[in-house]
Amino acid sequence: MFDQLKQNSGKIEMPPTTPEEPVASPGHEAIPVEARLDSHTDNGSNARLSWGARSDVGLVRDHNEDSYLVQAPVFAVCDGMGGHAAGEVASSIAVTAIAANAPHHADDLLMGAAVEAANAAVIEGSIKGEGREGMGCTASAAIIEDNHMAIAHVGDSRIYLLHAGTLVRLTHDHSYVEELVEAGEITADEARVHPSRSIITRALGSDPDMYADHFTISVSSRDRIIICSDGLSSMVEDSEIEAIAVSSVSPQSAADNLVAAALTAGGHDNVSVIVVDVLDDGTLEQVRQKNRRTFLLVSFFILGVLVVLTSACALVIRNSWFVGANGRTVGIYQGIDSDFLGYPLYSLVETTSVEISDLPEAVANSVEEGVPVASEAEAITTVNSYREQIDSAKAAKAEAVAKANGGNDPSNATPVTHDETAESSAKAETNPVEKPKADNADADEGV
Repeated sequence: MFDQLKQNSGKIEMPPTTPEEPVASPGHEAIPVEARLDSHTDNGSNARLSWGARSDVGLVRDHNEDSYLVQAPVFAVCDGMGGHAAGEVASSIAVTAIAANAPHHADDLLMGAAVEAANAAVIEGSIKGEGREGMGCTASAAIIEDNHMAIAHVGDSRIYLLHAGTLVRLTHDHSYVEELVEAGEITADEARVHPSRSIITRALGSDPDMYADHFTISVSSRDRIIICSDGLSSMVEDSEIEAIAVSSVSPQSAADNLVAAALTAGGHDNVSVIVVDVLDDGTLEQVRQKNRRTFLLVSFFILGVLVVLTSACALVIRNSWFVGANGRTVGIYQGIDSDFLGYPLYSLVETTSVEISDLPEAVANSVEEGVPVASEAEAITTVNSYREQIDSAKAAKAEAVAKANGGNDPSNATPVTHDETAESSAKAETNPVEKPKADNADADEGV
């Protein structure tokens, strides 16, 4: 012992120790299922589901009469009855028929019809000599689509739902002990060990008129579904199934751990377990589709409103007219005297010779701002009125000038041009005015 110690400067150092892995308490060691010869597994996943399955012969039976179906989104467990070369044949026929007749959608009525078709197939197989007379099996089947799961069930195999950490049994056992439990004669724990627990009151392969229980429930993302034969439920209490299902990370590890728990409890029967996790219940996609539809509806509504507004604006523009400035003259415009995003809402239709500078100041200011009119004809009338105003103003101005010149109307005077004056002068030079000669008599008298 002292050889393992080190003494350094008066200090004693203990050798390093490594922590030990936790082990199960005595009597509770889990049986490893991965290396067992008579054990079968199946696992996989897609965008919506992830699954894992394991079937084991158990520790007492010498052959496995269970069969299971993993055909996502369809899953089923069938527990055979009738002994060697019979129970396994019945369960195999049943899962094959369920796979062939399963619906494509979560329709429990069609799922029940698939199980009933499996019943007919088992009966027909017995008649044809497959297996042997009297063989039969249970059937617990489910199809999962988005947030719906359709279930069909016959016998004492079970379907559980683990939701938010709580395990709920969905199916009702068609067995003698279940009837005793419902009648209050025994408890559920007593039913697990009751000597008549193997008596089944409804199964595939015995009655052509057999019918399956069927119903649909809602599931959601992160739910876990467990489908199992009674090799699990008869050996492991529901509370322990819940604890294992909650603590197992993946569907395959959950299936392995549940089978291991059944074997640890004694493994008196074949045990088959399918565990399915709901990864995506389609709610997000439904929300996205709803939002997409809402967006499209709103977009179409807005587009429709814009089309109506645009049409209304175009109609208003087509039916609107105004008189405005076109440079230094008056112009006639169609539309509204305004701009939208830099684009004019009007167009010049007609130019005129009316000068804005000739208009009265108030009228000119109105023209500069634009004078709305009801129609093109009214615009033309308005322009004509402007001409009349200009003419009237010019006439009034001329009259005022005439009055200022003494009442003479300068417009009536005939002006003498420079040419006319020159002509008169020439005539005077050519034809001089002769002075009158004096009378001789008068001259003589003057002498």
